[in-house]
Amino acid sequence: METLLQETVADIPSVSSRERSPHRPKLLFAVFQNLGTLALLAVAFPFNLTVVSLALLWNWLRQPFRPFNTLAAQPKNILIAGARMTKTLQLARSFHGAGHRVILIDTEKFWLNGNRFSNTVAKFYTVPDPNQDLEGYTKTLQAIAKAENIDLFIPVAIFAVIYPEGMEQHPLSGYCEVFHFERDIVRMLDDKFAFAEKARSLSLTAPKSFKITAPEQVLNFDFSQEKHQYILKSIPYDAIRRLDLTKLPCNTPEATAAFVNSLPISEKKPWIMQEFIPGQEYCTHSTVRDGKSTLYCCCKSSAFQVNYENVDKPEISEWINRFLESIGGTGQASFDIIQAADGTVYPIECNPRTHSAITMFYNHPGVADAYLNQSAAEPLQPLPDSKPTHWLYHELWRLNEIRSFKQLQTWFKNVWRGKEAIFEVSDPLPFLMVHHWQIPLLLLGNLRRLKSWTRIDFNIGELIE
Repeated sequence: METLLQETVADIPSVSSRERSPHRPKLLFAVFQNLGTLALLAVAFPFNLTVVSLALLWNWLRQPFRPFNTLAAQPKNILIAGARMTKTLQLARSFHGAGHRVILIDTEKFWLNGNRFSNTVAKFYTVPDPNQDLEGYTKTLQAIAKAENIDLFIPVAIFAVIYPEGMEQHPLSGYCEVFHFERDIVRMLDDKFAFAEKARSLSLTAPKSFKITAPEQVLNFDFSQEKHQYILKSIPYDAIRRLDLTKLPCNTPEATAAFVNSLPISEKKPWIMQEFIPGQEYCTHSTVRDGKSTLYCCCKSSAFQVNYENVDKPEISEWINRFLESIGGTGQASFDIIQAADGTVYPIECNPRTHSAITMFYNHPGVADAYLNQSAAEPLQPLPDSKPTHWLYHELWRLNEIRSFKQLQTWFKNVWRGKEAIFEVSDPLPFLMVHHWQIPLLLLGNLRRLKSWTRIDFNIGELIE
């Protein structure tokens, strides 16, 4: 650690104390934030190691009595992108459990991911970040698909939605089946404004929406004629500002102007100003084949979603099914929905990729078939005995928010009746390696660069910066 800190200090340019002083508080905060978090993880490490070791011992002892895994009638080679994420791990377990062979990939930054140590993963590869080296990413992806004789590619990570100008087809088109909507559908779904316009064109309910390319469009807007307030959201994905639900107009014109002018709104980075509908927010996941939903789940939502419990909301599933049937295609669609007090359903956005709520299918034997076939009359939903899923290290952090015995009882009840999303007795290593390999190495990287972060998301295996 001493050597690491010496190297870190050596990387800082030499400046006078007057020049250095404005940055010193930020640098000190980054050091203490990263070191403090590493210390907390070190405290938890012996407990995690004990649980994982006991699970490994149990698996070894019962190995002679365990029945042989039965292969699928036609085993497939499945390539899944986004290895650092829990939803990828869940898909790997589902396909492996059905007798298929699973290969994971992720960008080079996440070579350290803990899910690669799952006993359901046959191989792991890294690929260049397509945002920085699209040609390298394409060539590497194609080489992997050819070498591993891939039958089906499932992109779950955010880079799944990339269709740059000039790219008409997915890089793996012609190499294997790609479980991803075609370019025009992806661009429409990933554009919050285009998505809302598409819903309206299908005579489906949608909140009022305006595409914003300059702050003046907001500052000159007449809010006095509106029934509801509005919120601003970046159309390109923004991990930090997506949690900002500041309602417009603010209390004063000056406050509104200050907020709007603080946002990076431009022609190249457009935003959507969307009507804020009071009501209950839900998140959903749909696996879609030829416009038909083959797997579906729905949960109550929150700004930082790390708890999933399936709920039955026929009005929401009906809206989603009508929309998906209208656009057609094969892929994955994760909708954010507001249901108003009168029951009306309003879509907020749709991400054309896997939702983490798919962790609720941890005990469902039909997940692989839902991706490979379209035989079921109704989409698969989590089993009736499926427990709500959570991430234990997030729940432990929430202990610092508890201020009463009643809150403690509620917290304990939620953890006790739920299922830890990463931990599985039959596949325990990811639980150890995500929390005490993947995240610590990311923290050490930030410590070396003297960089702070907003939060740790154990679900997607990243530091949100």
